Amino acid sequence: MGKPAAQPITRAVAIAVIGNPFAGRFVEDLSPLFAQGAELGELLMKDLVALLPMAATSYGKAAIVGVNGEMEHGAALLHPQLGKPMRAAVGGGEAIICSNVKIGGPGTSIDVPMAHKDNIWAFDYLDTITVTLADAPRPDEVVVVMAIADGGRAHARVGKGRV
Repeated sequence: MGKPAAQPITRAVAIAVIGNPFAGRFVEDLSPLFAQGAELGELLMKDLVALLPMAATSYGKAAIVGVNGEMEHGAALLHPQLGKPMRAAVGGGEAIICSNVKIGGPGTSIDVPMAHKDNIWAFDYLDTITVTLADAPRPDEVVVVMAIADGGRAHARVGKGRV
């Protein structure tokens, strides 16, 4: 729009493509995926945060479940335990970590919703980052995405809920 941003904003994503142990069958107990979500956070978040030139201010997470799985498989990876290592890596995180899950095949894109890590009402930080992998997920895979940023939207001027 012809106006330079007040400060550069860096966004970064970590993406893991994992096998879905429950693809093709209904399983009542999805708790093994809970632990796998936590493990992914532990493995990836420290390196992800290191990519930002400034401290992380916002975050989000998402999953694309291959067509032999169900949305609940993505939810099991994202919700019960992934949040703890994400919050630890960004130095806190009082606010809910926004998320998105969908079913799709290779090349499916997903919009990862992002919000301020400490104040869900900080409107200037409500944003998305779109992720696409050309070759994933295959029918028995899940793509797990963790996203962070060191600022809100450039030229944000909604006016309410600023941090």
